[in-house]
Amino acid sequence: MKTIKNKKNTAHVIYKNSEGKRLPGVTTVVGLLDKPFLKAWANRIGLEGIDLNSYMDDLANVGTLSHAMIQAHFTGNEVDTSEYSKNDIDRAENAMISFINWVQSMPIKPILNEVELTNEEFGGTVDMLCEIDGRKVLVDFKTGSGIYDEVFYQLAGYKILLESKGHKIDQAMIVRVGRDEQEGFEVKSITDLSKHEAIFKHLLAIYQLKKELKGSK
Repeated sequence: MKTIKNKKNTAHVIYKNSEGKRLPGVTTVVGLLDKPFLKAWANRIGLEGIDLNSYMDDLANVGTLSHAMIQAHFTGNEVDTSEYSKNDIDRAENAMISFINWVQSMPIKPILNEVELTNEEFGGTVDMLCEIDGRKVLVDFKTGSGIYDEVFYQLAGYKILLESKGHKIDQAMIVRVGRDEQEGFEVKSITDLSKHEAIFKHLLAIYQLKKELKGSK
């Protein structure tokens, strides 16, 4: 069994094309979209007298650790939790309870896990490509309290990358693992990502144009 050193503060993955040129990641491209729900959430946290930066760090730690535990469930690796607080570990383990209950009811056959992919325009890290009831399903694991539209734009980007490598995608799925009972557990799936792919491609074009404008100054 391999032990995964799961660092709390790791740098973002750097993606490059065949010529060594640095590429944007899927989340960077989708990040061009405004997120009004985040502004409202941050305002509420501030009004409650909570330090936003510290609160965000705690959430990120739990999310990172939960994600690592989910991947370890499929790979058989062991997660090194030495850098995390007991509260982080307890919340991540709590998140895993709902996930385990769900996954035991699903005939999941993993094909790819946590794989970094690139084409000549962008890159991304796919959480999982698997087979469920004979269908090739792209799965993205999220921790948090809700599933928002932009996560499907992310899935569209991953779908484009996978198909460029010869993988057929029949369905895309978001598995949201709450960090406590209040956040709960939720699964949403979609078979037609064509409009989401169009939005992702437009966002990529905007990203590239903005970069060109910045470079021309």
